[in-house]
Amino acid sequence: MSMVNCISLNSTSRVVMASCRNAFTMVANLSLYAVALVVFSTTKSTTHSDIENQYHWIAYTSIFIGCCFVGVFHLGTKEPRLKIRVHGTSYARISWAYWFKKVLYYQVGLVYMLTRLAQNVSQAYLAFYVIEDMRMAKSAKALVPAIIYISSFIVSIIMQEMYWTGQRLKAYYCAGGVLWVFCGASILFLPQSLSAFMYVISVFIGIANALMTVTGVSMQSVLVGSDLNGCAFVYGSLSFLDKVSCGLAVFVLQSFQSSSPRSQGTLSMEYISVTRYGLGLLPAVCSLAGMAITYTMKLQTPHSKPLMEPLLE
Repeated sequence: MSMVNCISLNSTSRVVMASCRNAFTMVANLSLYAVALVVFSTTKSTTHSDIENQYHWIAYTSIFIGCCFVGVFHLGTKEPRLKIRVHGTSYARISWAYWFKKVLYYQVGLVYMLTRLAQNVSQAYLAFYVIEDMRMAKSAKALVPAIIYISSFIVSIIMQEMYWTGQRLKAYYCAGGVLWVFCGASILFLPQSLSAFMYVISVFIGIANALMTVTGVSMQSVLVGSDLNGCAFVYGSLSFLDKVSCGLAVFVLQSFQSSSPRSQGTLSMEYISVTRYGLGLLPAVCSLAGMAITYTMKLQTPHSKPLMEPLLE
């Protein structure tokens, strides 16, 4: 992600590249379903051992394809060399302490962490919610995520055609947050008798994920600005923060799982499963907090015109 800032200083171009990256992430997720479809169609699953072998083949094939693309990237991408001066600006090494003194670093860090919490934790509990809480068909645990990925892909493509400013980033992030709040509330109280509405909710979850992820990543680009020698630290530190927070969130939720009673046929107001909290309540709260922090941000996008020369050579 940090390479985006070295390719262009133009704020709109950076958002376009972030949305393109998110779109290809959805393609990668959908490709996993394609691999699974091929494996399930070409192999038999009459015994428990056969089922294990199917999932082994899915894992091995996915890892092999991923390694191939990693190899293509490292071997086929020429290492860029940052120009010393662009428009009279000198790029010197930036200390980590420089970022810790900026209020925007903490604001963007919290927003990105909350965005990833909403997205990753919800995905972790999605299959359990669909099967155990909603008692939907087994195919739903693949169909619902696929709908989310397709919706995110379409929205990511649409976002590439827009002109972006700091205020527009904030507005679209808040729009995604509002969608997640409504989706989270719906998931939290959705009864089994209305389980079919989960397909509709999944469309809006996909839209919300795309809006929040693309704009959240783009806020990091605004934070970096023209301080390109520090962009790797910004992206690396915030990514580390989001992974630690996601792990802690799942750990805390799972600590209550063993003491929770089994889900009943109807939703009880005295008991709401941990799965509903992980898929509904937590993403909604994170989205609400992210919107509140975004509202206080002062995002400046000074580079509104395309650069006359590339940053890399």
